[in-house]
Amino acid sequence: MSDKQTEISTLGEFGLIENLTKSINIKNQSTIKGVGDDAAVLDYSNHRTLVTTDLLLEGVHFDLRYVPLKHLGYKAAVVNFSDIYAMNGCPKQITVSLGISSRFTVEHIQELYEGIKLACEIYGVDLVGGDTSASVTGLTISITCIGEGEDGKIVYRNGAKDTDLICVSGDLGAAYMGLQLLEREMIATKGQTDFQPRFGGKEYIIERQLKPEARKDIIKILADHNILPTAMMDVSDGLSSELIHLCRQSGTGCRIYEERIPIDYQTAAMAEEMNLNVTTVAMNGGEDYELVFAVPLEMHERLQQIDGIRIIGHMTKPELGCALITRDENEITITAQGWNAFKQ
Repeated sequence: MSDKQTEISTLGEFGLIENLTKSINIKNQSTIKGVGDDAAVLDYSNHRTLVTTDLLLEGVHFDLRYVPLKHLGYKAAVVNFSDIYAMNGCPKQITVSLGISSRFTVEHIQELYEGIKLACEIYGVDLVGGDTSASVTGLTISITCIGEGEDGKIVYRNGAKDTDLICVSGDLGAAYMGLQLLEREMIATKGQTDFQPRFGGKEYIIERQLKPEARKDIIKILADHNILPTAMMDVSDGLSSELIHLCRQSGTGCRIYEERIPIDYQTAAMAEEMNLNVTTVAMNGGEDYELVFAVPLEMHERLQQIDGIRIIGHMTKPELGCALITRDENEITITAQGWNAFKQ
């Protein structure tokens, strides 16, 4: 970010929008008209349109004391892309609306937009509009993502059967442990000018918190192996919460196995250092943006050929409820202990 700081009031709302969007290039044929008119114009012809919105509030969803604005912009866009991939769709356009308090300058918002535009470039998404407004409560970010899905191949939460396998991509709990590390080091630096945070050897969990990625690659891999999930969600609020959502909407129960839950070494080491149960972290941490999905049992052999996907359990009859089978073969009822925006 430049040392020179420009008050937003010197540009005004439309001047700020022009400043932020003048370098945007259209990538998708479905984008007929992007930024610059009263509304964007999109054409999806014979595909289904998918729409999702995410709202991020300073002090609730992010803390700018340790979250760089560019990382925040990138993450704000990617979490929306993840929702579209979780429907087995492809994100194509976003609109970005900002509530900006007087402590932010043009350069601050440019840095935020650099992250948003980088995410759009990497994932092939067009930024086609939005809004800006003054705010008295800090920074507010609202992003709406529009995507497309092929008719007959869109995956909902309610299609799982009681014999299906349950799979997850990647590993779980890293983003939560990254957050715990950031918050610990922020507390440790309070009142000190020469304190160096201890992030050595923990770069993976920091990146998982500050710069998550949506699993576009998993959607492609499943398609390449001719596997269509019966139900799917992204792991944003914690695996426990997502499993309960899938089971309730599909009318099933589930059994997952503790020993099969994928956990990275840095996550396990950080949990041990902070005296946290690593399984609890993986089940309830959230913000991993991995995919949890159900597939028919007959796909078992195909799934075993795919790196980066782990079978962690299976669906059951609904009367059996949702349970975790521990390493010592005890059965623990799964409860939704993940992120709850309205929990005090």
